[in-house]
Amino acid sequence: MKPLRIAILALQGAFAEHQQILQKIGVDSFLVRNLADWTHEEFDGLIIPGGESTAMLRIMNDEQLMVPVRNAIQQGLPVFGTCAGMILLAKEVDNETRERLATMDIRVHRNAYGRQMGSFYTEHDVNGIGTIPMTFIRAPYIEKTLQQSPSNTEPVEVLSILDNHIIAARQGNQLVCSFHPELNEDLRFHKYFISIVQQSKK
Repeated sequence: MKPLRIAILALQGAFAEHQQILQKIGVDSFLVRNLADWTHEEFDGLIIPGGESTAMLRIMNDEQLMVPVRNAIQQGLPVFGTCAGMILLAKEVDNETRERLATMDIRVHRNAYGRQMGSFYTEHDVNGIGTIPMTFIRAPYIEKTLQQSPSNTEPVEVLSILDNHIIAARQGNQLVCSFHPELNEDLRFHKYFISIVQQSKK
């Protein structure tokens, strides 16, 4: 089987850390900064990192990436969104109407943790993975899952709940989390995403 190759959206945020994690688990990757990168490279999955979602959306529009990325995800491209990446993938975001990728049937509350809890670390369970370290930085969380849309063939599966808030979920080939797994040494969450990519190719 041809080795896997993962695209990492490198418009803003913690993209370099994701690339380092993929390197540690032996998976090739490349950075997407513009439409040419997206259209001229072959790849099997996409990571949308944490960062500033508003800035990322603006750059995606400027670089004409919004429509091709959305179409690829809707056609089954595996995607992993962390923190801001989760906001970009959500169908609904509280008090926000700007255009997003909007491919996953979730409603997200952005900057959900108050100033005192703006950044924190914990260890918590994720279904199918186990207890992993979690670093939260002005993190969003999923308020609720939405009624399954016609474009999605599978319901949203909640993977982790912390303090009554959903912090990780999966819908088909889409995986999201509130925290930053790329900022810790534990490789299991990225390996879980790679297993989704591998399964999608069978």
